[in-house]
Amino acid sequence: MRIAVPREVKADEYRVALLPAGAAALVRSGHSVAVESQAGAGSGISDDQYAAAGASIRHSPDELWPQADLIIKVKEPQATEFQYFRPGLRVMTYFHFAAEKPLAQACLQSKITAIAYETIRDARGSLPCLTPMSEIAGKMSIQEGAKYLERPMLGRGILLGGVTGVLPAHVVILGAGVVGHNAARVAAGLGAQVTLMDINLDRLRYLADVMPANVTTLFNDQETLRRSLATADLVVGAVLIPGARAPHLVERAGLKWMQPGSVIVDVAIDQGGCFETSRPTTHQAPVYVVDDVVHYCVTNMPGAVGRTSTFALCNATIQFIQLVADADSAAPDSAYALLQNPHIASGVNMVDGRITHAAVAAAIA
Repeated sequence: MRIAVPREVKADEYRVALLPAGAAALVRSGHSVAVESQAGAGSGISDDQYAAAGASIRHSPDELWPQADLIIKVKEPQATEFQYFRPGLRVMTYFHFAAEKPLAQACLQSKITAIAYETIRDARGSLPCLTPMSEIAGKMSIQEGAKYLERPMLGRGILLGGVTGVLPAHVVILGAGVVGHNAARVAAGLGAQVTLMDINLDRLRYLADVMPANVTTLFNDQETLRRSLATADLVVGAVLIPGARAPHLVERAGLKWMQPGSVIVDVAIDQGGCFETSRPTTHQAPVYVVDDVVHYCVTNMPGAVGRTSTFALCNATIQFIQLVADADSAAPDSAYALLQNPHIASGVNMVDGRITHAAVAAAIA
């Protein structure tokens, strides 16, 4: 199979979809690998390292995309890349179709096979390709939130951990999954008072046992949420429904419950965001203010720590890339052969102009 790795073109995206070690493994399996020049530069990986692993180097997208059977990316294809779509092309990346309807339409119309990292499930039913990025985004949410709580950044002027004789910040985290767990650990470690909210009581019981004393777990109902937001300095949106649009847990009217200068970090923005007032931002212009509340809604948070993110991502994805490449080579004329493997099938969102994932279909209907 001819596998190609483009250089990411999304603003401030420094990750790359394949490590040289992964390229070498694919080549050993009989596949060819082409990498666009400078694709790994943002992660500190040179073209020479890819060449030494057996990959060929291409110097433009025009040289790369048309010759590939399988494109491996990190972020969703951008509008400038739609021109390279063609029937039968396999594209494997984070798509987040629920928040990207123009992308969904472009994929359907071009009849590519879209394999989304964010919906791939392993034998335990977990999301192995999404988990490492969720870990990073959860940790970064506190790092970024602490920065924007500073007064020059339009925040309340609150030090997250406080000091002797002064209360620490109150951090409210909506969602106790991977993002929420990691956010709570970092916030607690910095000395903040943390409220971790969810509707899954079993998950809350588990986290109540393993979290430090400055983390309180609460069932998320509307009245409890209102009281928590009223005293929050930093609120992290960490809700995920795989493949589906994130629910709006806080409508615009809810911002009036919050203190002026408090900060929202909406990690769910890739799936549409869990605050009604959330809209996508970039690392170059990461925040905006609505009703005196600072909103941080960067859609590719882990891209800022490209080297860490690349290694974490590729460690998780290489086994599934190998599965796709091997399955496709066994039946190159049928994209539907990918659906025979349950792990690959869970990641296949579109085939031949048809949506094959129920949550995605509902989200973009």
